[in-house]
Amino acid sequence: MLKIGIFARVSRVSIKTLRYYDEIGLLRPSEIDPWTGYRYYAVGQLARLNRILALKDLGLSLEQIGQLLDEDMPAEQIRGMLRLKQAEVRQRVEAEQERLARVEARLRQIELEGKMPDYEVVIKEVEPVRVARMCATVACMEEMGPAIGQMFGQLGQAIGQSQTARFAGPTITCYHEMNETQTDIQIEAAFPISGTLPEAGGIEVVELPAGTMACVVHRGSFESMAGAYSALFAWIEQNGYQIVAPTREVYLQYEPDGDPAQYVTELQFPVAKA
Repeated sequence: MLKIGIFARVSRVSIKTLRYYDEIGLLRPSEIDPWTGYRYYAVGQLARLNRILALKDLGLSLEQIGQLLDEDMPAEQIRGMLRLKQAEVRQRVEAEQERLARVEARLRQIELEGKMPDYEVVIKEVEPVRVARMCATVACMEEMGPAIGQMFGQLGQAIGQSQTARFAGPTITCYHEMNETQTDIQIEAAFPISGTLPEAGGIEVVELPAGTMACVVHRGSFESMAGAYSALFAWIEQNGYQIVAPTREVYLQYEPDGDPAQYVTELQFPVAKA
């Protein structure tokens, strides 16, 4: 038998909580000393307490928990419920982490106002590029990153498993311009390839056209790329150019699990004199 203090310490709940569970009949002590009133718990009662705490974390009321335990809910059913809750919590955490990254990027952008980093904009002729690509339409900016990641994953898997296609250059994302009547965002994910690749599952092999590009190279995370975009837009406006085709991000240096500070991305804007 375990005294209430030891039982509380082992189970990491307060003595007050154990007394309350006793009071409402949710977890009664195995024995109460008739002379001292001390509560004693059996080691086997830890299993019931663990179930109570697990179901409480799922958002169930103590009354509901009592009913379920009285019905002798199988451990496998509780494990299944906890796994679902675990996935739900993990999804929320990931969403909050992405939100935090966006907030930090906006904060850095505001802090850099009036102190814009020096970006060298160059005009160059870009040759046509044969690519395997996938296209998607998303409703908001928050959906864009996951959609691009999913398309690159499918493309990489298809090319990697192919016997006739090979990777032939850095990956590219293309962004189509939106007009005032459009609310959705059209994007393309593309792998330059050599050889042949069957067109299936939304994958098509096309040639990205040649063109005159205003370009700038950004070193750092994708979230910190706003300064490079601002510099490029400002240069285009100041030098009498206009954007005439979908813009591109070319990922010159990128590893999925690498250090974002080491990423190198070239922004390519197809332009012509206004």
